[in-house]
Amino acid sequence: MTQTTNEKLSFDAVGFESFMELRSEPDWVSAIRREAWAKFLALSWPSQRDEEWMRTDIRQFHLNKFSLATDSEDGQPNSTDGSALPTPLLSSGVELGGQHLCLDGQTRHAELAEKLAAKGVLFGSLSQHLQSHGDLLRPHFMKRAFNFSQDRFAALHAAFWSDGTLLYVPRNVTIGLPLHVLTALSDGGVDTSHTLVILEDGAEATLLTETASSGSSLNAGGLHCGSVEVIMGQRTRLRYVSLQDWAQGVWHFAHQKAIVDRDASLQWTVGALGSRLSKVNQHVELVGIGAESQVNGVMFTENKQHLSYHTLQHHRAENCRSDFLYKAALQDSSRTVWRGMIKVDQCAQKTDGYQRNDNLLLSRSARADSIPGLEIEADDVRCTHGSTSGRVDEELIFYARARGFTRQEAIRMIVTGFFQQVFDRVTIESVREALGLAIARRVRDYE
Repeated sequence: MTQTTNEKLSFDAVGFESFMELRSEPDWVSAIRREAWAKFLALSWPSQRDEEWMRTDIRQFHLNKFSLATDSEDGQPNSTDGSALPTPLLSSGVELGGQHLCLDGQTRHAELAEKLAAKGVLFGSLSQHLQSHGDLLRPHFMKRAFNFSQDRFAALHAAFWSDGTLLYVPRNVTIGLPLHVLTALSDGGVDTSHTLVILEDGAEATLLTETASSGSSLNAGGLHCGSVEVIMGQRTRLRYVSLQDWAQGVWHFAHQKAIVDRDASLQWTVGALGSRLSKVNQHVELVGIGAESQVNGVMFTENKQHLSYHTLQHHRAENCRSDFLYKAALQDSSRTVWRGMIKVDQCAQKTDGYQRNDNLLLSRSARADSIPGLEIEADDVRCTHGSTSGRVDEELIFYARARGFTRQEAIRMIVTGFFQQVFDRVTIESVREALGLAIARRVRDYE
């Protein structure tokens, strides 16, 4: 079958076979796609009868309203509206060691400092690196930190992933400058990108990733169905900042997982500001003795946004530590759902696990569901969790207004202070400022 340039491919059997004909990739990658497509056909869409989805209604989501635009030469998604890439937030004022820019799942630009490339660092298009370094990546890609049988969205992603970002850091290599990734989406576009991060033993890196919709429309639509795999070897260090800032018409589904080996340390900071509806599974698995993870999250919702994050801190080895802190501020009729679990296997003695979720309600119609949980099979552990929800104290607003601030300025200061505990954990000053400004500009007055 011959495809014409920019032909739209639907997410059905015909579209899948056409998509496969357009791909140029190793046979083992194609085999994963076909197995995932079979799983997609066998699974049903999640419903509110499922415990994990009972607070997230996707009945208005219809996959047949979306399609992939492809280039006839390489099968990569291709933007057809001439959209320009939005201005990045996280990289402003930051000296970078490399950058990867994507639009609608297609690489637009990739660069890496020559001194890093000379050390064996790989960074940029995942599709291209699977072609050129397949033997190196095959043991990791969609093997250890991703399960396409988890639900229908995971299977859809594994079958139709277009491109994505690879970061591979060889043994004992330290990347001193941050690397930056911007993933953009045109209005009505589709992004099925996959992120794969591999740090070999003793490696160290900082990765800044962000998503955004192109154009100026606050309500631009689209679909993101993606995945993140982070695989950390022994004694590795990774600082990972991920900002989700889609327009408020975008459906956002993602499976994200990090595997942390012996004496390795992960700091993962998440900002969730955009989308119409988000359903994200974020898992951290501590598999080696002495592994540590710190997961920080800020969520800000407005209008009728619905953000649902399910997190898992899975302790599989002894003497590991996990620290989890998510904070959410909600205005208008928006809603957040956080469902967190600390799971400790029987062999994971001396575990130190902590999780906390705090919610600040900025309107009477906003709603925050917070469901912390513990599943502990070991008997020598220290695991605690907590959750709070409340409204802004009017006395604080009165106090600020008495000193010359407007009501909106007072609320903005209170919200910024509410998130400060998370901001203080971010070690890059410009990133702290970018997150704070992104939230502050959304705060409106309310009664």
